[in-house]
Amino acid sequence: MNLRGVHLVVFFTRGVSLQTWVDIGMLDREIALYQALQSLGVKVSFVTYGDKSDLNHHASVPGIRILCNRWGLAPEKYERWLTWLHAPWLRSADLYKTNQTIGAEVAIWSANRWRKPVLVRCGYMWSDLAAQAQPPRDAEVQQARRVEERVFKRAAHVAVTTPILQDYVLQNYDLSVAKVSVIPNYVLTDEFIPLAGRTVRDRVIFVGRMTAEKNPIALVDACRGLPVELCMVGHGPMRQTVRDMSEYWGVNLKSRSRILHKQLPEFLNTAAVFALVSPHEGHPKALLEAMACGLPVIGADVPGIREVIRHGETGWLCGTSPAEIRAAIQTVLGNSALRTRLGRNARDYIVQNFALEKIVKMELALYEEVLQRKVRPV
Repeated sequence: MNLRGVHLVVFFTRGVSLQTWVDIGMLDREIALYQALQSLGVKVSFVTYGDKSDLNHHASVPGIRILCNRWGLAPEKYERWLTWLHAPWLRSADLYKTNQTIGAEVAIWSANRWRKPVLVRCGYMWSDLAAQAQPPRDAEVQQARRVEERVFKRAAHVAVTTPILQDYVLQNYDLSVAKVSVIPNYVLTDEFIPLAGRTVRDRVIFVGRMTAEKNPIALVDACRGLPVELCMVGHGPMRQTVRDMSEYWGVNLKSRSRILHKQLPEFLNTAAVFALVSPHEGHPKALLEAMACGLPVIGADVPGIREVIRHGETGWLCGTSPAEIRAAIQTVLGNSALRTRLGRNARDYIVQNFALEKIVKMELALYEEVLQRKVRPV
């Protein structure tokens, strides 16, 4: 099937706009897949939750139609009416795709009205993330399960980023194996590359949200008493707490709320080690990008991380407690031969499995399969 001219409409996660991607410095990374699809003849439209200021980003997303809340409606009204507000483009589309599960009901509503197939994508499992929180967010778990069950069953196909997420969907929502595919997150491996001569000895880097789910306090505590510089990049409700505890414990912390994605490869290359010690992950992009840069990585031995890191080969696994993280940092920083081997293997692994070109081919094959089956919402 020739996909040239096929019109793909991407529904953003509820509440997310193009400006959101700009604000967190991730616009370039998020649109790379769709720019690649455009180069192969696929027409792309974005349904966003931004106001008319999203239209100011046309130059950053050339050729992509931006369908936003240019009327300035209240969020709940915009969500309820967008099926009609964007009707000319939603009606002309061939395929809808969600960016995450949160807000996927909107794509399902529109698909029901205009009789379009929907590809529901999940980079993480909303219900499981809420269940793994400390303490578990029980009400949110129930809400997420209701949404997931509804959208997964009504979707033409479900795409997740890891085999673990695939198993979760199959075990919890009674779907056929043929309806759930694994398409990993991609890495721009021509930009995230090793850069010689830039590493700062004993610098440990973390990139991610400053939330309890990322376990940042344990990472700070692990560096207590060690002769290391801890660089943490991310925004979130725990950012000030992280800074306060670092000062209290005498940890040499360098903190930044964000860094532009195009600047991230050079920044990562200044580190001796990258660390991600969350108690639970989906398919962490920051970890993949650090590995693409040839960094030795330390990761928690938990779902979502242990599937990426092969202990002693492509990275170093550890527990999530400060003592276990500290031991891992000491082991990796104390062995230059180990760091070299881990970094080289990590880079090779990412190039072979997560390069953008490979993921684009997987996306196109899935679009073709869904469109040939002509599956519509029920």
